Amino acid sequence: MKEKFLAAFKEALLIEETEISLDDIFRDYAEWDSLSRLSLIASLDEQFNVQIEDSDFEQLKTVGDLLNEVEKRATV
Repeated sequence: MKEKFLAAFKEALLIEETEISLDDIFRDYAEWDSLSRLSLIASLDEQFNVQIEDSDFEQLKTVGDLLNEVEKRATV
């Protein structure tokens, strides 16, 4: 699941060459903006059947936090 998640994350943020670490604070990426957030939320729904409410999403800080939340909620 980790590799599929990281691929979806990179695709949503249009990141190609950047190395992604689970300890990275995803909001600190230069590519992070409101459009990439919407793209990521749509991608998580499409690929993992996961919906994360705004209040829960705001509590997530790192790429690893997001991965853990997806794993916890995934139904695929």
